Amino acid sequence: MSLSQAQIDTIVRWVDGGAPAGDLKDMPRPRKWPNADEWKATKELGPPDLIVKSETWTMPAHHQDVWWRPATDIGLTEPRWVRAVEIRPGSVAGRKITHHAVAYLAQEDPDSVVPGSTDDLRGRALLMEWAIGKGYDLYRPDSGKLLLPGSKISWDIHYHAVGEEIRDHVEIGIWLYPKGQEPRYRTYLTGFQAIQGEDRTRRVDIPPNSITVSQRVTVLKKAAMLENFQPHMHLRGKAMMVEAILPDGSTEVVNYVGKFNFNWMTNYIYADDAAPMFPKGTMIRVTAWYDNTRANPNNPDPDQWVGFGDRTVDEMGHAWMNVTYVSDEDYNAWAARHKKRAVSDTASQ
Repeated sequence: MSLSQAQIDTIVRWVDGGAPAGDLKDMPRPRKWPNADEWKATKELGPPDLIVKSETWTMPAHHQDVWWRPATDIGLTEPRWVRAVEIRPGSVAGRKITHHAVAYLAQEDPDSVVPGSTDDLRGRALLMEWAIGKGYDLYRPDSGKLLLPGSKISWDIHYHAVGEEIRDHVEIGIWLYPKGQEPRYRTYLTGFQAIQGEDRTRRVDIPPNSITVSQRVTVLKKAAMLENFQPHMHLRGKAMMVEAILPDGSTEVVNYVGKFNFNWMTNYIYADDAAPMFPKGTMIRVTAWYDNTRANPNNPDPDQWVGFGDRTVDEMGHAWMNVTYVSDEDYNAWAARHKKRAVSDTASQ
């Protein structure tokens, strides 16, 4: 849509006249901003049942990036199931320095990872990942994560200096199922990679003044439902696509973000009737695009060659997804319901 010349002339006359205000009664109501101290999930779920805080860290005004890895007791004396989690810096000032915070679960639980999955390769269970701008993780009814007595949060917190000394901590709010209520399914937070290699051997090469693409495929070891989608890249991140290549060879685009914004790591939680489910053997293909040119307003230096790493100026590329593994029978029942609904929708058009 373009402005007509008459509309442009009207705006020019208004600016030349000092941009006078109109009738104040016609102004929209002032926007009501959320309370900075309120958990984002409170509106839907009420206050959290548990709040677990990390130890504090003092970040100097000028310093290299820091990864703070304390452990905190959760304080449970009996098994409890989790239905939602939310991580946040402990203060508004702390949001300036906190790049990300990952909460791993330290507990004796042989079922905390799915054998052969990307969780198993990592070797420890993930409760939640938080990055700049993210909200909360909400698990679908009859699914969740299990906390055991004596369990701890093993933190991985990435801080970066911003020109002023800031002391802060990170905290996680946990919403629990009622005592005695045990969901049918366990949900596993998984980082589906767009970059080849594992952990410190991952490699991505982004030449100066270029746009680069990286792609990787992960095979689902069991039938599974994908609960959400949160793309994660750094300053050169441009776009990300998640596709499913089914055992019959067909391909579906699951998600696509074309204008990735490093300052808003948005977590997209599927509506109940939209969460995709795929059979065992489905390949999840993640493609990430990086813009290392001057056209990228977030790019600190387009003349630098960029590789994989944890620092903000390095790059990553993965899609955080909560995965709920189901039986083949559950998948077949789900597929039959959705096929019936698709036929009904087509007939009504």
